[in-house]
Amino acid sequence: MRERIPHEIAASILAATSAFIGGTALNLPPWAIFISWAGTFLAGGPSLPVAKRLWYAMPAGSAFALAIVYTDQHIGDKFGSGRVAQDAMLALIILVINSVLMYAGRLKALSLIPGMFLGFASYFATFFGGFGFKEGNLWAAWVSVVAMNALGPVFAYLSGKLTFPVATPATPATPAETPVALPATADA
Repeated sequence: MRERIPHEIAASILAATSAFIGGTALNLPPWAIFISWAGTFLAGGPSLPVAKRLWYAMPAGSAFALAIVYTDQHIGDKFGSGRVAQDAMLALIILVINSVLMYAGRLKALSLIPGMFLGFASYFATFFGGFGFKEGNLWAAWVSVVAMNALGPVFAYLSGKLTFPVATPATPATPAETPVALPATADA
């Protein structure tokens, strides 16, 4: 296939549109599209099966991250108010919830564990970065990041289609030339 428009241009035009999607009054995280866009190519490239795997895994990963933030907000100071005590509690929360995330990866629908971690990281960046249609709201951050992550596989698909590829005729293979025997040389 030959591209009529270079992939670099098609992908850059799509990337530029994310500013309009994310830069709205809803304060959506435009970079979340890029995370799942890249994840689409890492998981095998744009196709419906790859998109579905990401559409299951990434929201699940974001949900586990939401659970960590929620739990930390409610019991994060149970070991004390000092930084080390709060970090110890956070470490325990992460240990437990991340273990559940990893075991959830044994389910067929969530078997794309890297996809869950892309959603996991996307949620933290959305929540702690102040993104979402209601800043500081756990659920608004989750809805916002899930919506934006869902667009990544769509952008990956469009980045190929917008090159307007055309089929190129196959060139026939040329038969190998007959090897020419070189005259033997006498060693002196």
